[in-house]
Amino acid sequence: MAETCVGIAWAGVDTVFVDMDGTLLDLAFDNFFWLELVPARYARARGLDEATAYTTVTRKYAEVVGTLPWYCLDHWSRELELDIATLKREHRHLIRFLPLAPEFLAAARSRARRVVIVTNAHRQTLEIKMNETRLDRYVDGVVCAHDLDAPKESGEFWAELARREPFDPERTLLLDDSLAVLTAARNFGFERTVAIRRPDSRRPARTIEGFSAVDGVADLI
Repeated sequence: MAETCVGIAWAGVDTVFVDMDGTLLDLAFDNFFWLELVPARYARARGLDEATAYTTVTRKYAEVVGTLPWYCLDHWSRELELDIATLKREHRHLIRFLPLAPEFLAAARSRARRVVIVTNAHRQTLEIKMNETRLDRYVDGVVCAHDLDAPKESGEFWAELARREPFDPERTLLLDDSLAVLTAARNFGFERTVAIRRPDSRRPARTIEGFSAVDGVADLI
C-alpha cells in the first residue's frame, strides 16, 4: 500500500540529507537532457535517424544505470563521443528549482542541526548546477557520491559517508526521489525516509509503494 507523509517529527531529527535532482531541482531538465537532447545530438553526429539513436543511447544507459558510470559525464563523453559537459552548460538556463525548494531548506535549517545535500551527480554537473542556482548557499554542506567512490544506491556509500561525516541514522531524515536510494538507506538503518512523488514537473505524480511520500518538499514546510 502507498504511504503518505503528513509531517515530520522534527524534535527527533538532527540531520537532514536531501537529494538534489528530482528533490530540490526539477528532474525535467535531466529528462530532457538525457532522453531528448543527447539522443538528438548523437543522431546528428552519426547520421542516424532519431529513433535509432534513441534506442542505441538508452540501451547504453541501461547497461550502467545505478552505478557511478551512469552519473559520470566523463564516461558518457567517451562512450558517446559527445562533449556532455559543454552540452549541459549550453542548456543550463533550463535548470530550475522544484516548487518552494529554497523555502523548504530554510525551514529545515531552522529545525535541524545540519542540512546536507547528498547527490550522485558528477562533480562537473554539480558545478554547473550550483553556479546556476547557488543551491549551496541554502545548506550546510554538499556530498558527492563520486568523492566516496560509491553510488547512493549502495550500502558502501552510506557506510563511507558515516565514516567521513558521522551521523545517527535513527535521527537522520533522508529525502530522495529514488526508491533504490531510499531502500539502501533504510537497510543501513535510516528510520526516517521520504520519497518524492513528482520529481519532474512535466510529469504526473508517481504512485509510491512502501515509503512515506509527498509530491514535493513544499509539502513538508
